[in-house]
Amino acid sequence: MKSASTLWYVDTADPAAVLRERPASDPGAAQALAGELYADNDVRPIVVGTLDGCAGPDRDEVYIGCYPGVTVVCTAEAALIEPTRLPDLLVRPLASEHTYLISFDTTVHWGAFAHWERGEFRRSFSSTRVDILENEGLPMVWEREFWAGDHPVPWDRDDRPRPQSLPFDPPDFADAANAHWLGFRYLEAPRLGDLPVCGFTLYPKGRAPEPVSTAPPRRGLSRWLRRPGRLADDQVDQ
Repeated sequence: MKSASTLWYVDTADPAAVLRERPASDPGAAQALAGELYADNDVRPIVVGTLDGCAGPDRDEVYIGCYPGVTVVCTAEAALIEPTRLPDLLVRPLASEHTYLISFDTTVHWGAFAHWERGEFRRSFSSTRVDILENEGLPMVWEREFWAGDHPVPWDRDDRPRPQSLPFDPPDFADAANAHWLGFRYLEAPRLGDLPVCGFTLYPKGRAPEPVSTAPPRRGLSRWLRRPGRLADDQVDQ
């Protein structure tokens, strides 16, 4: 996985235990949340995917997993250089106890994470290997080993680290936040790559294509006439 851009809404004391069970995502709840978060768009279901393949979606897509006490929203809007700029609607749409933002891109060696508790900001961090882009709130205990140099950057042979380079790789730092909060990693074991998520395409308002008709052919007798059937908006392809 080269990138992730995810928001997690948690209302259970042990989200890791919930996720280890690989629960199915509730498609109705996912559809409702997608419609709430993207009310200015036409939202259309596409596929049921997996977290491993959908954690870093394009701008015109969103993938949502709704599980008991845990909800994940994979959205490009979480890939923020300054996580504190996350829109209020995305901070706490479900009145959740905790909101976690985890984003990274291994191709540019950037990573970010943030935490809100009951909608109140607690901690955020964002950096490249050289530049700290945001560092707000009190550092957490688990961060200490990274700042102490226990997780050095895997520099390539031809790289020449600058004197101000950080003592860790930012994607690894963000992934460690995910492991601390949710009990799994995107980049290494333990992983939850097959966790199911429901996918949706976001269209400009009023520009979504018409759903495909599934009506049977019309019969000659009027009593066999049928109106064209349409896929329900909340139907997710399997």
